[in-house]
Amino acid sequence: MTDIGSARILILATDGYERSELRVPLEELRRHGADVKIASLKPGEIKSWDEKDWGDTVPVDITVDQVKHDDYDALVIPGGQINPDILRTEEKAVDIVRNFIKTGKVVAAICHGPWLLVEADALRGRKATSYHSIKTDVKNAGASWEDKEVVTDNGIITSRSPKDLQAFVAKIVEEVQEGRHKRQAA
Repeated sequence: MTDIGSARILILATDGYERSELRVPLEELRRHGADVKIASLKPGEIKSWDEKDWGDTVPVDITVDQVKHDDYDALVIPGGQINPDILRTEEKAVDIVRNFIKTGKVVAAICHGPWLLVEADALRGRKATSYHSIKTDVKNAGASWEDKEVVTDNGIITSRSPKDLQAFVAKIVEEVQEGRHKRQAA
């Protein structure tokens, strides 16, 4: 078990992340006492997509090249269409997802974020949800897709959209406090 107040959580994102889907978990998990870091493809800052246009930026703490999954208790993947579409084409980003999955750590993806779980072949035989427009992608990856605000399958958390953020963050806190999950490879 890991107390959320001492948990180390990694958010994996790049330019084009849905603003609320990064900001709300970042701020809420920090409010709970977690040490939350943002990993991206390049150092500096990454820019959000805020509904219909570019939004503000957040500083990058670490690049994907520097990530050591052993240093973290959980991985959070925000959505937006742009962010996960770019990340799923970067092998180092997909490898981060695979390592978190393989070691039983909590992995949480919202909206289009499950595209990275699809690319990492992490959904086969599992229950999941996502933004409705990638429902077929999730199902074709072998998941049983459910239209719920949050779906958890053995420490893998998925949610549909920004309207589900409260339930998404609450489930991250709960699953992190449960600790590692023994899972079979997907």
